[in-house]
Amino acid sequence: MRRTKVAFGVYIGRFEPPHNAHLAVMLEALERVHKLIVVIGSARSGRTPKNPFTAEERQHLITEMLVQAGVPRARILFTFVRDYFYNEALWLSEVQRGVAEHTKGSSDVALVGHIKDDSSYYLRSFPAWEYLPTRIESPLNATDIRTLYFQGQLENAEKYVPDTVAAYLEAFSRTNHFEELKAEFDYLRAYRAQWQGAPFAPVFVTTDAVVIKSGHVLLIRRAGQPGKGRLAMPGGFLDARQSLLASCLRVLREESGLGENHDLERFLRGSVVFDYPERSLRGRTITHAYHFDLGLGSLPVLRSQPGAGEALWMPLGEALAQNEAFFEDHHAIIEHFLMK
Repeated sequence: MRRTKVAFGVYIGRFEPPHNAHLAVMLEALERVHKLIVVIGSARSGRTPKNPFTAEERQHLITEMLVQAGVPRARILFTFVRDYFYNEALWLSEVQRGVAEHTKGSSDVALVGHIKDDSSYYLRSFPAWEYLPTRIESPLNATDIRTLYFQGQLENAEKYVPDTVAAYLEAFSRTNHFEELKAEFDYLRAYRAQWQGAPFAPVFVTTDAVVIKSGHVLLIRRAGQPGKGRLAMPGGFLDARQSLLASCLRVLREESGLGENHDLERFLRGSVVFDYPERSLRGRTITHAYHFDLGLGSLPVLRSQPGAGEALWMPLGEALAQNEAFFEDHHAIIEHFLMK
């Protein structure tokens, strides 16, 4: 049995929002470690009903709830990690790097958590760190809390979240951000309800186009739900009467006007299937992304379809720096092709 505290504990989560079980685990961990490094996942993601709060907002909430519980601020450290849907090694390295910035070379590090299901796989991904299993067991989960919140049914919120978080949720519910998120939540709920009577969960197939020209990428600013106002690749659901490539080219032309009088297939550089199971809140959606490189020269004039969203060329540096501005995993897909 360990006689002294571990120097650093690491607790990984999304905390959307932080709830009473999170608080209990952190307080338990702080009895066993000198300082707790909270790794906040899904950082730099755009606001969605699944990720409604920024990493900075979640850091503030976690800090306030721990301070209210009597924990000195000096014992709470944070690092942010973005999602890497298709490159687990990059996610692991970002966690390691963020933790190392606090530990300054110390190897006296322990990972705090509870292996409850497949979502806890990461607890086995850091063999250099001691594993400190939590003794906290709770039925609370952030998904149910968010559902109650957006349905206006989070009564007696203190049953689910600390007082400081409850007060924040109440204040947030009066913001424009909340109204936009609730509209998307309601849309997605109605969308998924259409398939509740199906004998099997549906699997949707889409196509997307990653079009590069002279250091720019072709994007669509979405006009409707889900993801209203977000940046996306030109794309859409597969037409059952067309091949994947033909469907991709059709939607590309419809949404941007690009290539109406040109043979775009000669610019095709490759295609990849992206099938991260939770990539879309609409349901299981597999996309076939096609990469087109139009080379150098002036940027073609784009023609946006009425009601289909604004088509635009964006410099690659600007696009890659705005992960939070993109719809679903579209930033990661563009990044994938550019890093090849």
